[in-house]
Amino acid sequence: MSSEKNKNIALKWLAAFNQHNLENLLSLYAENAEHYSPKLKIRMPETNGLIKGKNSLREWWKDAFERLSTLKYEPKKIVADENTVFMEYIRHVENEEKLMVCEVLEIKNDVIIFSRVYHS
Repeated sequence: MSSEKNKNIALKWLAAFNQHNLENLLSLYAENAEHYSPKLKIRMPETNGLIKGKNSLREWWKDAFERLSTLKYEPKKIVADENTVFMEYIRHVENEEKLMVCEVLEIKNDVIIFSRVYHS
């Protein structure tokens, strides 16, 4: 897969997230994809920050979109190669402090197989 194709997946990811379009977001992931986030560790300590499979991803993001109706990501940098995308963005939620976030997407066969979130 080309770096340009992977960058395109990242742009679709950001658009789906900012539109709170859960189905478009999930369509970018493999069925058995994994997602790691420090926010998962806080909200769902039993996961130790890691969830697996589209059903778990659906539940996690559905909850986030319902709780945080103003959640938006402002992209700052996207770097892609044949297997990975690195995104840097600012997390905006009304009445919350802005948060700089980095996210790594591992991509195989045109779908995300693993995503990892890092906060500043």
